[in-house]
Amino acid sequence: MAHLIRHKLSNKLTNAAHEVSNKSQAKVSGVFARLGFQAATDEEGLGFAECDDLDYDYRQGMQMDVLQGDEEGGDMEGEGDLDGDSHYQRDGTGPRPSSLKTGGSLDEDKPKITTWEAGWNVTNAIQGMFVLGLPYAILHGGYLGLFLIIFAAVVCCYTGKILIACLYEENEDGIKVRVRESYVDIANACCAPRFPALGGHVVNVAQIIELVMTCILYVVVSGNLMYNSFPGFPVSQKAWSVVATAALLPCAFLKSLKAVSKFSFLCTVAHFVINILVIAYCLSRAREWAWEKVKFYIDVKKFPISIGIIVFSYTSQIFLPSLEGNMQKPSEFHCMMDWSHISACVLKGLFALVAYLTWADATKEVITDNLPSTIRAVVNIFLVAKALLSYPLPFFAAVEVLEKSFFQDGGRAIFPDCYGPNGQLKSWGLGLRVILVVFTLLMAVFVPHFALLMGLTGSLTGAGLCFLLPSLFHLKLQWRNLLWHHVFFDVAIFVIGGICAISGFIHSVEGLIEAYTYDIHD
Repeated sequence: MAHLIRHKLSNKLTNAAHEVSNKSQAKVSGVFARLGFQAATDEEGLGFAECDDLDYDYRQGMQMDVLQGDEEGGDMEGEGDLDGDSHYQRDGTGPRPSSLKTGGSLDEDKPKITTWEAGWNVTNAIQGMFVLGLPYAILHGGYLGLFLIIFAAVVCCYTGKILIACLYEENEDGIKVRVRESYVDIANACCAPRFPALGGHVVNVAQIIELVMTCILYVVVSGNLMYNSFPGFPVSQKAWSVVATAALLPCAFLKSLKAVSKFSFLCTVAHFVINILVIAYCLSRAREWAWEKVKFYIDVKKFPISIGIIVFSYTSQIFLPSLEGNMQKPSEFHCMMDWSHISACVLKGLFALVAYLTWADATKEVITDNLPSTIRAVVNIFLVAKALLSYPLPFFAAVEVLEKSFFQDGGRAIFPDCYGPNGQLKSWGLGLRVILVVFTLLMAVFVPHFALLMGLTGSLTGAGLCFLLPSLFHLKLQWRNLLWHHVFFDVAIFVIGGICAISGFIHSVEGLIEAYTYDIHD
């Protein structure tokens, strides 16, 4: 009897020690998860690089330590004591659990972000590197281009709010309760019960296209910047793109974004500094500004492409459900969206206008190519470094969405898991990652046109994810609680978004075909 008591006491003490250790590890993992979470938001439309499917894994504990109960201890004590643990993080260590321990939750260990941090994330996502193409949009749109920058900010802010509203339903007491967690959940709820998974597939395809296109744009802009920084070198833009891709091949071996996240904050700060430098240079030439060049006119052929460029620069809806769910005060989400989009709108409008006034009809697709050669090389090299360090974020997100959709979908996957039992990446899984890197290179080589690709992406996926789907989902899920003006706004945004998407897509494709034909003959 005494031996049994001692054995039980020893077991309880051991389990308590393990539990304390596991909780400590979970908190440390939470800090890393937060770093990756915020790092991902430093980049454009990407989409918080984790996206909605990644958010599902986050909620299931894949970014936090998952505690496993010891069956023997549970039988002995009947209280589910813990003895040992197994955990999986993105570094691939340990087994890959599919869910949390029954009855357990790690919500209290998940790191929460303040309203200011959430606003910083949104501002970074919509005020990123692709603002370099906005002056080119003003070139083909004049004052209407500036109006579109403001209009897109208002609409994207509104659709972000109504998208979050779709996460909630009123309970019997009239209190709004969050019943959905991601963009995919909202899409599936709209298509249920007849096609319960169709909406999620549509959103997944859209976000994969946007993430891959973002990777391609990073390679294109890297080649463009290097080519224009060293025009005397006998190296073409396509060759510079190949060099940039060679530096990006290690992305195929990525198991975690921890290493990349260390540089994300510095990259963001450097980008803001570069924007300030460009604006300062433009202000120094204020006496030469060509106000007469800014008119109320549009280039019918190229202005739809400008619409796609502007819309793409505001894409952030894909990660907003995850962001709002991780805020300390979700009630302040609307206020955060207001000031983040207002600040982004002011900065974008100011940047685009002063840059166009400075170079007028000579404005290039990437505005830094207009800078004097004395400072262009330095600025462009910093931008290339930012582009190369930003590439892993959308790449890693696209890989994880593809892996979950086709290789790890709870036994319903089309292909076998690309990870071994110990979490190690299989050789053919590595091959698929390398193929994805090479695919982005081939696209950048055959279609090396930054503005056209950006316009195509904004028209195809940006308009869909930011305009069409949020308004459609809001009408479907919240129609009982909508006032007439909300219905009017949703219908108007859906119609306008559809027109912009179709016209922008058609003109972008036509522009790409013409540019490709010209490149062949040249």
